[in-house]
Parts: sequence; C-alpha cells; structure tokens
Amino acid sequence: MTGLVHRGLAGQVVEMLREQILTGVLPPGSRLNEVEIARDLGISRGPLREAIGQLVSEGLLVHVPNKGAAVFAARPDDVAALFELRSALECAAARMAAHRRRPQEVTRLRKVCERSRKAREAGRKLLYDLDLDFHRSLMDAAHSPRIAEQVWLVQQQVIVLRSGLTSRTSHTETSLADHEAMAEAVADGDADLAASLMEAHLALVETELLQNMQATQAMQSEVRGGETQGPAARGTRRTGRTAP
Repeated sequence: MTGLVHRGLAGQVVEMLREQILTGVLPPGSRLNEVEIARDLGISRGPLREAIGQLVSEGLLVHVPNKGAAVFAARPDDVAALFELRSALECAAARMAAHRRRPQEVTRLRKVCERSRKAREAGRKLLYDLDLDFHRSLMDAAHSPRIAEQVWLVQQQVIVLRSGLTSRTSHTETSLADHEAMAEAVADGDADLAASLMEAHLALVETELLQNMQATQAMQSEVRGGETQGPAARGTRRTGRTAP
C-alpha cells in the first residue's frame, strides 16, 4: 500500500478498505490489524478507527469483543434473512421504478446491461461493480432514497459473502437476462412484471449463493480433515498397517 494524502483521509481509507472487502482481499471473518494497516498506509490510527467505525455502521465490518474489527461473515441460515429483506425492498423499488422512471434513467439501465454483457463476453468473471451499477440505477429510477440506502447496505453484505467463496459466480447468462428483462419492464411501465422479475432474480441469486457456500464449507472441511490426519495417518488408513 502507498501513503495517502491528508485531504479527506478517513474517507479515503473507507473506500480503500471497502474495495478490499468487496473484492475478497479481506475475506469474510478476517480480522483487521490496526497497527499493520496504519503502518502500511503511513497514517495514524485515528483516521483508521474513524474509517472502521463507518464500515461497522454499514455492516461490512463487525466488532469482535476483545479482538477488534473483523469482516462481516454469515452462516447459511443467515442468508435467508438477508434475502427476505433485500427482496422486500427491491421488489418494491422495481414497482416504483416502473411508475416513476424518466427517459434518462431507462437509458442508463440499458447501458449498464450492455456494459455487463460486453464485460462477460470479454471474459471478466467477477462483475460486482456492474451488478451494483444496475441495482443502483434501478434505485435511482425508483426515486426513493430511503429504500436505496437500505438496499445498498444489504447488497454490500451479499457481495462480501460471495467474495469468500471458493467457487464464485457472478453475472451468469440467466442473471444478465434477468437484468435486461427488468430494464425493459421498467421502460414499458409494467410494475407487476418488474417486481416479479426482481423476485425471481433474487431467489436465483440466493440459491446460487447457498450452494456455493455449502460447497466451499465442504471443501474447507475436507482440507482441514486431511491436515489433521497427516500423511502418516492417511497412509495407515489406506494400507491397514502402521506407517513406518
């Protein structure tokens, strides 16, 4: 890391840490070493703690008693609650967008879809930034800042959970098609269709996330089991004899 200028220092640290969290550089559950981060950035711990406090308020970081701050993590059981909230908010926003959209907002939705498709066709695997762009554009078309604020917080947590997976999927063909269909439903002013498409889209995202979380956990358990047994123990199990 390089040193930061002092203008808006805490804000710069917030954005730097946010980027590292959302891209998986700081994976779910990892602890932040304040001393190390402050040293690497060439700053005092005051602005760093201010930045950490901001990210805690957003739900990207959590305070762990006697251990400091750690990146948000969740069990599969917690995912349902996240998506219940997200679906309620974003389905309502999709309806509002169909009623309240302006021509420039429809254009923006379509352009985000075009950029997403081109990026995927070019081989980009993780398109969380374009995914956020689409949903932010939809929120803008809904003209409901309070809903948009809450959706943003939940979306970030979902991206964090995805970032910690061994097998990560983002913007599958189905997901892209969902976005494109929603953009056209909003453009046509079809509120019922926009909301139903959003509901189905989020259900798919939830299912994919849960499947990948379970696969990652199974893989990690297998690795831990192999490390615990060690080569000698594994050799004993294979041959039925005591390893030399």
